[in-house]
Amino acid sequence: MTVATNLKQLYEIDDHLWLLETIELLKQKNFNELDLENLIEELESMGRNDKNAVESLLEQIIRHLLLLQYWTEELDRNYAHWQSEIISFRNQLKRRLTGNLRNHLAKEILNLYQDALEYVEGKTQYKVNFPTECPYTLEQLLDRTYFNKN
Repeated sequence: MTVATNLKQLYEIDDHLWLLETIELLKQKNFNELDLENLIEELESMGRNDKNAVESLLEQIIRHLLLLQYWTEELDRNYAHWQSEIISFRNQLKRRLTGNLRNHLAKEILNLYQDALEYVEGKTQYKVNFPTECPYTLEQLLDRTYFNKN
């Protein structure tokens, strides 16, 4: 049985140990012993997870900005909470963002806005007139000083 076959079996039993073994093989430049099928699957999954994470954070920023700017009925009661959520989501996004992920968000901003809009419309029971088009640029959404009234 080859190392690659053993790695494939290990992947099914203990994916964390498989990862450690794979990293060690890469460090040693033993490329012919890699379990390429599962390595490719894991790398693709990491890419999807990273995109999903930054998309989710940006959508949360959009949701909270919309609530802050347009849901005046609840502003006094929720201002501090919404503002702190925006700060938290921006901080998390800043830690995850790479050039490629930023480019991805730029392409997806309109879709993310539509998802955020659907959420806030439901939350406000369709009583608030939110903009149908995204009123924010990506730069504004990422800017820690944008719409920060503190």
